[in-house]
Amino acid sequence: MNVQARTIAVIDDDPRVLESLLNFLASCGYQAESYLSAEQFLGSGGLSRCMCIVADIELPKMSGVGLLHHIRSSNCAVPVVIITGKPSEDSGTFYLERGALGFFRKPVDCEALVDLIGSVCSRPDPD
Repeated sequence: MNVQARTIAVIDDDPRVLESLLNFLASCGYQAESYLSAEQFLGSGGLSRCMCIVADIELPKMSGVGLLHHIRSSNCAVPVVIITGKPSEDSGTFYLERGALGFFRKPVDCEALVDLIGSVCSRPDPD
């Protein structure tokens, strides 16, 4: 499998969250790319390179839900996982009904995240 087929885009405006998730995903054999905003991700061409997106709800300008809506309205089938560290009235069901693959509160249960990603995406090649 090529590297692009294993790439996961992680979008969060908190550099500590990005570093943590990127390190964990790399330890599981995935290539991960980090972005501080939805606009940075979309402007980079990252959508064409990734097999899954992990996006925070609270992002500058375009929110994670806005990104999810943008991706779904463009008929792109790339799975999107929504994460948040803020309390919200919206439950995981709210995001799933809008097309998200999953929903996690921070701190993210990384093992559950990788299990979810692996259940719908190609597994990484063994080294």
